[in-house]
Amino acid sequence: MAGSTPHLPRESRDVIRIKNLLLMVSFTDGAQWPSDNPKPQPVNITLDIVYDISRAAATDNLVFSIDYSAICKTLTAVSTSDTFRSLESLCDTVLSATFDKHDQVTELAVHVSRSRGLLHPAATEIRASRKRSQTRHAYEEISLSNLEYRTIVGINDCEREDTQLVRFDVKLQRTARRDIPFAFRDLERRIHTHVVKSSYLTLEALATSVARLALEFTSNSSEYTTVRASKASALVCAEPEVEITRSLRHGELVSLHSPQAHIMAPTSSDLIPAPPADLEPTAPPTASLTDTNFEVKKAALAIGSNLGDRFSHVELALRVLETPGFHFKGLPVDSYITVVDTSFMYETEPMYVSDQPKFINCACMIETNLSPLQLLTVLKRVETIVGRVASFRNGPRAIDLDIATYDSRVIDTRPTDARSTSLDDLEGHLVVPHPRMAEREFVLRPLHDIIPKYIHPVLKRSIEDLFTDLIRSQPADTPLMNKVLPFPRYPFCPQTPAEPLPVSSPLSLIPAVPPTDTYWKFPVVSTTAKLSNPPKYKTHIMGTLNVTPDSFSDGSVNNSIPAALSYCKAAVEAGADILDIGGYSTRPGAAYVSPEEELTRVVPVIQAIRSQYDQDVRGVLLSVDTFRWEVAMEAVHAGANCINDVHGFRGPTYPADASSDEGFAKMRQVARDLAVPVVLMHSRGEASANKDYSAYEYAVDGASTAEGVRVELGERVESVVKGKGGLRRWHVVIDPGVGFSKTVEGNLEVLRHCGSFTDVNTLVGNPPRPNPLAGYPILIGASRKSFLGVLLERHDEEGTYNGRETTADQRDPATGAAVAWAVQRKAEIVRVHNVLDMGDIVRITSAIRD
Repeated sequence: MAGSTPHLPRESRDVIRIKNLLLMVSFTDGAQWPSDNPKPQPVNITLDIVYDISRAAATDNLVFSIDYSAICKTLTAVSTSDTFRSLESLCDTVLSATFDKHDQVTELAVHVSRSRGLLHPAATEIRASRKRSQTRHAYEEISLSNLEYRTIVGINDCEREDTQLVRFDVKLQRTARRDIPFAFRDLERRIHTHVVKSSYLTLEALATSVARLALEFTSNSSEYTTVRASKASALVCAEPEVEITRSLRHGELVSLHSPQAHIMAPTSSDLIPAPPADLEPTAPPTASLTDTNFEVKKAALAIGSNLGDRFSHVELALRVLETPGFHFKGLPVDSYITVVDTSFMYETEPMYVSDQPKFINCACMIETNLSPLQLLTVLKRVETIVGRVASFRNGPRAIDLDIATYDSRVIDTRPTDARSTSLDDLEGHLVVPHPRMAEREFVLRPLHDIIPKYIHPVLKRSIEDLFTDLIRSQPADTPLMNKVLPFPRYPFCPQTPAEPLPVSSPLSLIPAVPPTDTYWKFPVVSTTAKLSNPPKYKTHIMGTLNVTPDSFSDGSVNNSIPAALSYCKAAVEAGADILDIGGYSTRPGAAYVSPEEELTRVVPVIQAIRSQYDQDVRGVLLSVDTFRWEVAMEAVHAGANCINDVHGFRGPTYPADASSDEGFAKMRQVARDLAVPVVLMHSRGEASANKDYSAYEYAVDGASTAEGVRVELGERVESVVKGKGGLRRWHVVIDPGVGFSKTVEGNLEVLRHCGSFTDVNTLVGNPPRPNPLAGYPILIGASRKSFLGVLLERHDEEGTYNGRETTADQRDPATGAAVAWAVQRKAEIVRVHNVLDMGDIVRITSAIRD
């Protein structure tokens, strides 16, 4: 900005300009470094003299103009013959000497720029204007120009990881000069520290923060500041820049808006405008929190419950939330809320008030056209419908629904002078994001499941970073959190309310929510500190009950109700946590079975189990092994608690076709309405076909089959969980499909890598991206599979074993090896036929592992 024009009034007047006079001037305050000895350094001086040159032009005679050569000599003489304590003193000397030595000059402006006055590359500058008749400057502006720093700024992922060059010009107009020189060095140091430590999403926010810092530094000695900020690397063929002008009134930053506001054009002479008269707050008006503009907004909701049937309360709240009813009263008729993603679900110890039941916590993402306050109103009404009653702060509640994020908005409806850090003044108000989000694992962990890259609009850091910092900072005695998998109880009869429901009640429009039967817990580590008592990981045992005449593993052994009940009793006594009942064999070449036939095989067995006198047998968890939505629905209504789909909702056709899409939509809707867990297995149609995974040979470790499973099953799971009508994430279990559409070596590869399928640090795809299977419980089902038989047929080249053929029921020892490996890799579920013997292996391996 050296050599730019000093400030002069805007009316059309003639100006004689002496531009960029370069002189060596001594200052007592040092140069790049402070010093007690005077330091000569380069200074640029530009002088604008207001003078009518029309007579000189008419006569072409210099006598009627000003001798700028003489003025240059004057400036050189006064500037180099003395030592100056500041830019202000040099500026005053230049103005006074010009008036004293040159009588023709009656009005002038000066711009003095010092390019070596700071450690960091920047120019310190002063501009002033004065008339001969005045004793003080009519205008004075000081500035820091060409500041350059590297910082985090931007919304793109790459911009959140690497710093980039940002340039600043900071101008301050002063209405009164202090007795001491302006502390350019201190202001630059503060701006430098602030900028390099910041991580704003937008250049606009960064520039505004610098403006506030500059104004607060001057303690209101300036009327306003103008800040220009630009990102040098943001665009290929241009450099984006923002320029803002702000003032500080009563501690609040206000923006200057005026029809006469000066906008710099590329050919501008850089004149500086006088401050506009009207000042407006930069904060958005309160109406923006209530007015609906019907644009789609995304919000994250934090959900909690610790009274009654916590799981049912959460499910009911989500269903009511999406269903129009009287809780939408007073809102536009086309208002809507759609749940598009959910987190895992966690059981947590109560925080702040410990004498109360444990909480269930989770989060969901919604899309809505409601404003923040309209959304808050709906959430409070939903809480009332589900059963929330008034309680003390942080106390027990049937349901708690909070807005964790709303787009990237920062919202605080409390009066400015009534805001406090105690958070005891939130009643009736909305604060988003919650000011204590960063210290609450029960909020951050669910948000990390669904929006890890979301940038906190106040802290300017991602949820992922905040969560990582919290885990690292928590002590070893931090209460353990458990990821949970709830199972509903079927059959059940929906309770009839004592009074008829209102016609507009959402409860009359949504599928009834089943009560909870039980839930499984999977510990998650809440600290990086060394634990004196590490958590124990339970591997659950799923017993396999095939009620088919042609099962590959046990033929027609259990295809009668007495035989099925006998297996059930024995499995329960042996420690089965759940039984998987299947009526359609997945054996290659198995005969087609109609849905009606499959139902007649499965449903009577489920009903018989649920009718047993023995409580343990009657109450055992049941899963239905089917890929047909009709069978799944009837089986659950008969008493099943879970759906196990070997085709992952896509049906047996491979590649998928229109029928696959139709079956997917049906099965997803059924599972969602029934609120049951589902096991989604990786397969490619016929179990013995489609074993080519060469498309995934890019895998770094050469494990192309494992990579294929991660990519394909990951896409399947995301299509099931995300979007309108998606299943709750906490209801999904994954199965990599051992024995389905994989070679012998491919099956071994899948087992070898079973610990990485759900690892959050595993990258998937080409190019690599975050693992879509991260965090899901995993089921390993290698029991009696044919690939084990192939391995047992191989002779030992270095020993005396020559190999042998085995039938399915002879492969239990081989199955035990696979089970032990899966348990060692902390698989949450193993699916087995021989519950007693495999249960022993699970128990011993778990004891060794833990």
